[in-house]
Amino acid sequence: MNKWPIFWLLFLTFFCFTASAKEVWVIPVQGAIGPATSDYIEREFQLAQQQDISLMILKMDTPGGLDSAMRSIIQNITSSTIPVATWVGPNGARAASAGTYILLASHIAAMANATNLGAATPVAIGISGPESSPSDENSPSSQKDAKNSEQVSAKTTLEKKVINDASAYIKGLAKLHGRNEEWAEKAVREAASIDAQTALAGHVIDFIADNLEQVIEFANGREILLLGNKNKLSLDEVSLIERVPDWRYSFLATITNPNIAYILMLIGIYGLILEFYSPGVGLPGVLGGICLVLAMYAMQMLPINYAGLAFILLGLLLLVAEAFSPSFGALGLGGIVSFILGSIFLMDSDLPEYQIAKPLIMALALLSTTFILLMIALLLKIRRKTVTTGVDRLVGRLAIVKDDFDTGQGWVEIAGEIWHASSADSLLAGQKVRVKQVSGLNLIVCANEKNSLME
Repeated sequence: MNKWPIFWLLFLTFFCFTASAKEVWVIPVQGAIGPATSDYIEREFQLAQQQDISLMILKMDTPGGLDSAMRSIIQNITSSTIPVATWVGPNGARAASAGTYILLASHIAAMANATNLGAATPVAIGISGPESSPSDENSPSSQKDAKNSEQVSAKTTLEKKVINDASAYIKGLAKLHGRNEEWAEKAVREAASIDAQTALAGHVIDFIADNLEQVIEFANGREILLLGNKNKLSLDEVSLIERVPDWRYSFLATITNPNIAYILMLIGIYGLILEFYSPGVGLPGVLGGICLVLAMYAMQMLPINYAGLAFILLGLLLLVAEAFSPSFGALGLGGIVSFILGSIFLMDSDLPEYQIAKPLIMALALLSTTFILLMIALLLKIRRKTVTTGVDRLVGRLAIVKDDFDTGQGWVEIAGEIWHASSADSLLAGQKVRVKQVSGLNLIVCANEKNSLME
């Protein structure tokens, strides 16, 4: 029996299996880099390593992002068993701030024409400038100068620590793959930014590619350093697969939007307050509980300033106190001021993408102010009203004598109710009397001026 056909059949089967296993995944990295981005990329890395992918390409267009999310992505890249290429594209894209670190950490760094990277200077947070407070105006000049000097010194020290740390970090990433360490440090210390042509000439990137096919073409046959070992990329006849973010990414990206997390927190708190105010309804409590849990989950992934959060909670407590024990605006206005301050300070980041929109803060503050003013107006209107219910309302009304008042006491009927009454006058059954005073459960009555018997 001829064994050659079986041999060729096995060889072709093996070759087809090998060829089908060569896949290149394209993972989009667009917009601000945050918790949703790092979570999505981490899951993609885990799945890719299980399926033995040939190459992963991060298709990048980002203005930057959070330091924690950036470092998480870089850790996944540097510990990956699969080569990672970062491509800044298409034309017009950028890899600013956090994107520059990720690009330099990748095994292959590429850019399209008309793109740029850089401006990787971190922003020091939490130290204010040497502005004098109102209380400083009355202090001696030497004391103000000393205080300003201390503030400047504290700010400078913190900035040096942050910049030195970032500079050492980005230089280490550039050195890892033999890229321009000098420019990397310049991107941090001077916020330098360069285009694709300058980056290629300065050995910051490996090549320029205007599309994904060119990235694969230029990367094929290159030697890279993968987990400390040199590897030569073999990307012949690979299939290009563009990955689409799943529902979890969309969900996390939505709730970790500072504006959405802020609104969820307020809905949650107000929902619980409404449920406590009128228990038994159920819907406000359930909706408020769900929104509050989602808000807390989102905020633990965001750079939160806890002083700002405390201001918001204090403001809401003061608004609730105004509702339960009206102070004609004192508590309510204090709560609104505290609420606005807390909303402004809530996000501990200078990135515009991770700030609460000022119009949203003003709209909610205006809504709360309107609510307080309406409540004060209603309270004043209620105070001016005459008594319409209760025992005091009986004074001045007419009653009908049920039996003769032989001893100056007897029973009268008023508003459909039978009351015990006393009078200094002699009264007859059926006679109309007027209520002069209410003393406990006894009415003091007198004969009506237009006295008549009921027929």
